[in-house]
Amino acid sequence: MNIKNITLAAALMIAAGTAMAEAPYPPETPFVSTHTRADVKAELQRARANGEITVRNEYPVIQQPASQLSRQQVQSQVQQAGNNRTQNLYSGA
Repeated sequence: MNIKNITLAAALMIAAGTAMAEAPYPPETPFVSTHTRADVKAELQRARANGEITVRNEYPVIQQPASQLSRQQVQSQVQQAGNNRTQNLYSGA
């Protein structure tokens, strides 16, 4: 009786395993592109021209806007910030 139960349990486990193996996960959905090959090539050329394509696994390069301040204006702002720091009780990150 014991061998019959073990055999039945093993057969049920095999049947359950094969039933689950039939369903693909995740469900396969067909891919339909909305862009033509020419569109993709044009987008790649634009990204290369703007420096948005990176090499290896680096983060994308974000183009910084050009500063409208002169070097003298920046230096005066730094000096003012240094003078104000001594007057504040809290300074730091």
